[in-house]
Amino acid sequence: MNCRHCHAPLDHVFLDLGFAPPSNAYLDAAGLKAPELYFPLKLYVCEHCWLVQTEDYAKADALFSPDYAYFSSVSQSWQDHAARYVDTISRRLELGPSSFVIEVASNDGYLLKNFVAAGIPCLGIEPTASTAAVAEALGIPVLREFFGKKLGDRLVAEGRQADLILGNNVYAHVPDINDFTAGLKAALKPGGTITLEFPHLMRLIEHRQFDTVYHEHFSYLSLYTVSRIFAAAGLRVWDVEELDTHGGSLRVYGCHAADSRRDSETVAALIAEEERRGLRQRVTYAGFQAQADRVKDDLLGFLIEQKRTGKRVAAYGAAAKGNTLLNYAGVKPDLLPCVCDAAPSKQGKFLPGSHIPILPPSVLAELKPEWVLILPWNIADEVMAQQSLIQQWGGRFVTAVPELRYPG
Repeated sequence: MNCRHCHAPLDHVFLDLGFAPPSNAYLDAAGLKAPELYFPLKLYVCEHCWLVQTEDYAKADALFSPDYAYFSSVSQSWQDHAARYVDTISRRLELGPSSFVIEVASNDGYLLKNFVAAGIPCLGIEPTASTAAVAEALGIPVLREFFGKKLGDRLVAEGRQADLILGNNVYAHVPDINDFTAGLKAALKPGGTITLEFPHLMRLIEHRQFDTVYHEHFSYLSLYTVSRIFAAAGLRVWDVEELDTHGGSLRVYGCHAADSRRDSETVAALIAEEERRGLRQRVTYAGFQAQADRVKDDLLGFLIEQKRTGKRVAAYGAAAKGNTLLNYAGVKPDLLPCVCDAAPSKQGKFLPGSHIPILPPSVLAELKPEWVLILPWNIADEVMAQQSLIQQWGGRFVTAVPELRYPG
């Protein structure tokens, strides 16, 4: 296998999580009786451009199917994050009725609805029919397609270049990151701005967030590597912000390479910080497997101890990261009988691989578990506030990453 960006040969394994089904491939009852498709889940690091990437097995159209079950609007904190972004970027770029905004991977309209409310013309690009239909019902125009150079060129031909192109948690999800970036270049007006948000590789390593590795994430990104990918496409990263979302993310601001805007000092400062942390040194990646194994072993030990002592454990949040953790640890319903989730699209289904049933949150009051394992640890505060009723029977919360913790 060669690097998806620079095409250098890949021979250094960063992380090997064995075999797993796609993390968002939830099953219905009939699906439990059919064969389940597993793919290798292994990460390589390119020692030329330092792009961390999955092996080439799963394809995007198999991972992002028409009945895709992830709806962004389920998380109120994520909706709030999107609303703040729209307010801030609209003022910063002076967007108005004569502007045009494109969101790539617009999901269920969680973000673009704020532009619609502000009277700013926009377009969503979203290949999954289940989420696109919800956005369209909100009055958001949506192209139900995957984004890349071909679509970018078509938008140019239609006179629909954008003042702002944004993509939240999509850049890591594209199998051909060069083609995707070329599409951004094509669809961006002269003087326009790109913003992309994605989990920061530096934080993944620092906080042992191996559960954020799954097939839908083709790439794991540093600012250094993103700057290289942008430059190869004729773009430039001119500013960057560090965010708390998803355990530590970046929001990069891009423009055409010849744009008159000067680079913010934060770009060079963060690239230098990445270098100090060893993100361009092979030794940094060598010890991560052992850290992931320690997290997995501690979780298994906790669940086995609760089973032996007769204490009930339920999980909360049927998130992709939870599926990575549970499948790597080999957790089945005997150790974790159910996971509760607020998304109606997931309720009544089963987690891929582990086949743990997904139930509505109201079940917690019936089961009265001694422990609630929060799988999407990045929204643990939101979950604890919403499910504070477990304190009525002495229940406690627990998270597994970056280590066993008992918040609240």
